[in-house]
Amino acid sequence: MKPMNIYISGVGGQGIGLLSEVLILACQAAGHTVHGCDTHGLAQRGGIVVSHLRLGDHVRTPRVSPGTADLVVSLERLEAYRAMVTMLKPGATVLYYDTVYEPIHVRMGQATYPNRSELEQAAAVRKARLVPVKLEGMADPRMQNVALLGRLSTLGVIEGLEMSHVENALREVVPQRAIEPNLEIFARAAVL
Repeated sequence: MKPMNIYISGVGGQGIGLLSEVLILACQAAGHTVHGCDTHGLAQRGGIVVSHLRLGDHVRTPRVSPGTADLVVSLERLEAYRAMVTMLKPGATVLYYDTVYEPIHVRMGQATYPNRSELEQAAAVRKARLVPVKLEGMADPRMQNVALLGRLSTLGVIEGLEMSHVENALREVVPQRAIEPNLEIFARAAVL
């Protein structure tokens, strides 16, 4: 299997850790050697959180270098935009949850928040495939990470990854009391 770089981004509290852990287990089940690292920094204060995953037998470091991500997975629009501009390689894929989490400098009027057309323009410049995900009627916004996993499981961007690999990893990671609502979100997003 050819090496692959995955960059995951969001803000603290959105479930980047769970998303990364499930994806690592699912990719291992699909036969990949996975190297990864997380940066948490200001996670408890709603700051940026990222996870780097690199798939491949001959990978020497877990960090994804700028401009080399084959896949960006982001839990909100601004982080998708930032990751696309800095981390994505030309022709790659950006999967993001289409929600808005305005940082303080945007709320104070010191900066603007990217709209969908700006994301589409940035994707066009990079010849990237842009895949937004948005589910109506989601009872708990903390399950947006699971919605992304559901959509990712059927995109075909990770060689050998099947929906069953991701679902089994979810069952392993998500606490038993929360598994059924998460599996419902996963299944709904898989067919978008």
